[in-house]
Amino acid sequence: MRTGTWLIGARGSVAVTSMIGALAVRAGLIAPTGCVLESPALRERIRPGIADLVFGGHDVTSVPLEKKAAELAGSGVVPAALAQAVKDDLAAVEQRVRPLPAAPTQAGTAHAIADDLDRFRRQNDLDRVVVINVSTTEPAPAPHPAHASLDDLRAALADPLSATDPVLPPSSLAAYAALTAGCPYVDFTPSTGARLPALDALARERGLPYAGHDGKTGETLVKSVLAPMFAQRNLKVRTWSGINLLGGGDGANLARPGANAAKSASKQRVLPETLGYLPQGETRIDYLEDLGDFKTAWDLVTFEGFLGTGMRMEFTWHGCDSALAAPLVLDLARLTAAAHHAGRAGPLPGLAFFFKDPLGEVPHGLADQWRTLCDLVTSLTPEPTP
Repeated sequence: MRTGTWLIGARGSVAVTSMIGALAVRAGLIAPTGCVLESPALRERIRPGIADLVFGGHDVTSVPLEKKAAELAGSGVVPAALAQAVKDDLAAVEQRVRPLPAAPTQAGTAHAIADDLDRFRRQNDLDRVVVINVSTTEPAPAPHPAHASLDDLRAALADPLSATDPVLPPSSLAAYAALTAGCPYVDFTPSTGARLPALDALARERGLPYAGHDGKTGETLVKSVLAPMFAQRNLKVRTWSGINLLGGGDGANLARPGANAAKSASKQRVLPETLGYLPQGETRIDYLEDLGDFKTAWDLVTFEGFLGTGMRMEFTWHGCDSALAAPLVLDLARLTAAAHHAGRAGPLPGLAFFFKDPLGEVPHGLADQWRTLCDLVTSLTPEPTP
């Protein structure tokens, strides 16, 4: 099942790490460590496989993939020998990465994006294409009346004013274009993406699944394990505060207040959803250029036990964001393609395991999300032939 994986932000750290990893796994150079679908419980149950993924994408920058791969090797994100070993395959992917189109209206831009997706599908003889947004986080937009219905949205996008007064933020315009082109859509960022009523209607109209938001790779992953522990032990969490220190392009982008606020809100959702209340405290995100593609999070939790005894817990997480995110991008491409093949349409709540701010009424504890994911995989797995 040859499956296109079209990455919005294809020249960024997460995208290029995903490509290098998939190419190296396909060549038998590395094990698929970190890929959830390659864990013992789920291995060989979902098609397409990693080797079936064909990469392309859009980006606003023109930095060659080979140069980005060298930068990632230089900063310790990927082994230099591995980046060198897949250099020729990466050069082939380079030919399938295009500049992000622009047109006099947002409808025109969406049409150009859809044309690129259709060309990618035809030229590479693909069964389907999954579009995944791994670009920089955008500020949350103000509500717009054009979001109310699909017909209203289509009319607003065709208005010449949409070029200077955008109807949709970039992530939602990408989702609109993907769904129009018959492609499932995944938002790995906290940006709006397909999370609008009109885009949900479009997905259902076209019989397409979509998923998101904000890949769960570090501090929030730990929260989704610890918060259920406090709830199940009936321990009252008084405060939960975290400081996140990020480098790289993502950190620089999140230094902007609008993007920072969108990300912080996404990271906090697990607490009220799991505990049933929101403790005092907040999550801060600070940019430290020297950290590069790595990030450090420090959390302080104060809680109350039997007889009102006050206690505390602290933890520190130090990880490489791209290396944590990339295998999940590969998992999501495979799962969303399998869901499309199975005829699923609309949001995929069974993929909550992968996201900080998942779609739908879903559990937020990691153990419950794991069971939901396993159920989804079972439902997508063809019955063995007698």
